[in-house]
Amino acid sequence: MSDDYLSRIGKLIRDARQHRGWTQLQLAEALNTSQSAVNRIERGNQNISLEMIARIGEALDSEIVSLGYSGPMHLRVVGGRRLSGSIDVKPSKNACVALLCASLLNSGRTVLRRVARIEEVFRLLEVLGSIGVRVRWINDGDDLEIVPPAELALDDIDADAARRTRSIIMFLGPLLHRVDQFKLPYAGGCDLGTRTVEPHMTALRRFGLEIAATDGTYHAQVDRSVTPERPIVLTERGDTVTENALLAAARHPGVTVIRNASSNYMVQDLCFFLEQLGVRVEGVGTTTLTVHGLAEIDRDVDYSPSEDPVEAMSLIAAAVVTSSALTIRRAPVEFLEVELAVLEGMGLDYDLTPEYAADNGRTRLADVTVRPSKLEAPIDKIHPMPFPGLNIDNVPFFAAIAASAHGQTLIHDWVYDNRAIYLTDLNRIGGRLQLLDPHRVLVEGPTRWRAAEMMCPPALRPAVVILLAMMAAEGTSVLRNVYVINRGYQDLAERLNSVGAQIEIFRDI
Repeated sequence: MSDDYLSRIGKLIRDARQHRGWTQLQLAEALNTSQSAVNRIERGNQNISLEMIARIGEALDSEIVSLGYSGPMHLRVVGGRRLSGSIDVKPSKNACVALLCASLLNSGRTVLRRVARIEEVFRLLEVLGSIGVRVRWINDGDDLEIVPPAELALDDIDADAARRTRSIIMFLGPLLHRVDQFKLPYAGGCDLGTRTVEPHMTALRRFGLEIAATDGTYHAQVDRSVTPERPIVLTERGDTVTENALLAAARHPGVTVIRNASSNYMVQDLCFFLEQLGVRVEGVGTTTLTVHGLAEIDRDVDYSPSEDPVEAMSLIAAAVVTSSALTIRRAPVEFLEVELAVLEGMGLDYDLTPEYAADNGRTRLADVTVRPSKLEAPIDKIHPMPFPGLNIDNVPFFAAIAASAHGQTLIHDWVYDNRAIYLTDLNRIGGRLQLLDPHRVLVEGPTRWRAAEMMCPPALRPAVVILLAMMAAEGTSVLRNVYVINRGYQDLAERLNSVGAQIEIFRDI
């Protein structure tokens, strides 16, 4: 076999193993071979027979490996089915990726509980592993153990994996305290229009970081003589911008004040994690954070990120558009209060259980039971605001919900350049959405959804919105190339099937 073909097979095996939550040692034991042999196979450095490929496929229960190289993943959706029962919300995707970046602050052992096994996490794990960080799934693949080396091998960074995640930009904050010069590939991820690194630099320059961007790479240099002598005022109240500022401040000995900070769910989870590392953070949940940083952090910590409010909203929307009675358990209601208030104003019939604490001991959870309801379009437009406003990532779900309501709804997605455009893909399955400009779309309801075959939009939340509408459409739909959904959701099709959906995963051979 050619070296290129062996590399492709190796990557497929590695991805399938990580999806299963196995270590290389566990796969080696299942195959009665050595961990070093599995390592060589995954790196494409060992010839491999068709018999061995079949054995690996059987061990990992993975059609990808048993078939060799296959095309992208697709979903076949039999719609018009009512959902019922209950479904748990998974831990926050955005919190998990922030905590993976934050683990670089710590010289000790970090254990993150119930980490979402999604493509975004896998890409970051590939990057961390390539620079020498030891990462392994433990406790039957539920939790993740992270142990950094004394010196990071930044010259060996996996550039392909780094370019497939926008979260790589949050390496800037931790790395500026570890090395004086380093390079990072340009950040990738969803196609949501132009984003600039400049808001991050507004904060990080105060710690001596300067960046020159050339040839698809950020070239970073740190001047140790520069320290923040006055409060840092963020020019954008963005989540990752705030997280980068927090990560830089955590290892700055002294007090750093960050103003116009995001107080969103993933930022709060990061603050709670930093507190376990010994970093005192005042003002959590507000727009002014005061960070008492430490020059060195060497602690063994164990942390459980809270549940994902955006996934919770996805599941609420699934119940609404399919006219189903469904209980969404472990929903972080403090980050859904505005959304639920808007839905209540539209006529949604739902109940909340008494609140209880998440595993991090801080975030408020409740179970939400949604029942079939006759919805009316809201009087005001749907538009996002920084927390505690309606979450930016929850706006797309209101496109499908508004299409299920009687009347016209104006959705103003002012944050992203392209996302409102992607929402008009709902027209291909029966929606009546009129694009007014790149940020505003007018939705007419109610909608008689119809089955269709189409490509998945290249942005995470609009892609899930299309899937939910297909679940409501009578007949069989096909959504092609759903990698972007796997970036943010763990086993979404299987979990929806557990409450009554009929979604089949398939690949082109």
